[in-house]
Amino acid sequence: MSGVAVTHRICGVDEAGRGPLCGSVVAAAVILDPARPIEGLADSKKLTERARERLAPLIRERALAWAIAEASVEEIDSLNILHATMLAMKRAVEALDVVPDEVLIDGNRCPVLAVPARAIVQGDATEAAISAASILAKTFRDEQMRVLDRAFPQYGLAGHKGYPTAAHLAAIRRHGVPDFYRRSFAPVRKILENPPLWLDGDVA
Repeated sequence: MSGVAVTHRICGVDEAGRGPLCGSVVAAAVILDPARPIEGLADSKKLTERARERLAPLIRERALAWAIAEASVEEIDSLNILHATMLAMKRAVEALDVVPDEVLIDGNRCPVLAVPARAIVQGDATEAAISAASILAKTFRDEQMRVLDRAFPQYGLAGHKGYPTAAHLAAIRRHGVPDFYRRSFAPVRKILENPPLWLDGDVA
């Protein structure tokens, strides 16, 4: 024994974007550095957007390793959202440049990995590494929605981030279904199958 402490490298994994009607599903994997703690880590959904945007660069700077990966709209539609989420998580872990000793997954399912993994329900509220992953995944995907919003402002993506609000559904009915929408999701599929014959406010 050399007397040097060996750190057990724990990787936290979380996703963002399972519920929205458009865009990829994003997963992040983070191995925190115990020597460089980050104050304020919490479930990204419980943080303000400003807090998430403040914490994300700190996580990228101080973590031992981090990675972000995606599963595309096409993969979501062909695999289903659960399997696409597992794929994005697997890709994120495999993209790390440090191999973790254990992976903690937010939720109740784990992707198939080459390292030990366990699922923790509401782990983003109890495990700092999962909280950090949730923040990276959320901020990355929110930026994707802002980019799409600049190209397709008529859908209001910067506001609702792709979730099925009444205003969002009305915009899809009015403006159609671009390629970045998940056609397997029921609200989108119903609009494709039953396009409106006319729209409120249309002038003959």
